[in-house]
Amino acid sequence: MEKVIFTRFTLEYFDNLVFTLFSQNYFSFKGNAQNYVDRIVDFVITEIDNFPHKITPDSLRSLGSYYIFYKPNKRTTWYIFFEKKQHQYLVTSILNNYSKEITNLSEG
Repeated sequence: MEKVIFTRFTLEYFDNLVFTLFSQNYFSFKGNAQNYVDRIVDFVITEIDNFPHKITPDSLRSLGSYYIFYKPNKRTTWYIFFEKKQHQYLVTSILNNYSKEITNLSEG
């Protein structure tokens, strides 16, 4: 059975993401922003062992050795970076397709 651990940095990022999504009017209600972030976390926990992993390019290796992506809608893709050892995963970072660092990653 897989085990998924999130770094403190990643957990703080998720907390800040809820606030940002709500305060910048991406969602009208804070609960909706929280649900959006919860769906990202649920995806990671349930799919990280099944979803095809990609090796992170050298230029982004500091974010994690591997990544998967989650596409909740047509406009946004989330890239989840992690380290793995057997069936243990340490989620080290998350960025979306609007991040300047992601411009050289491809989903294909």
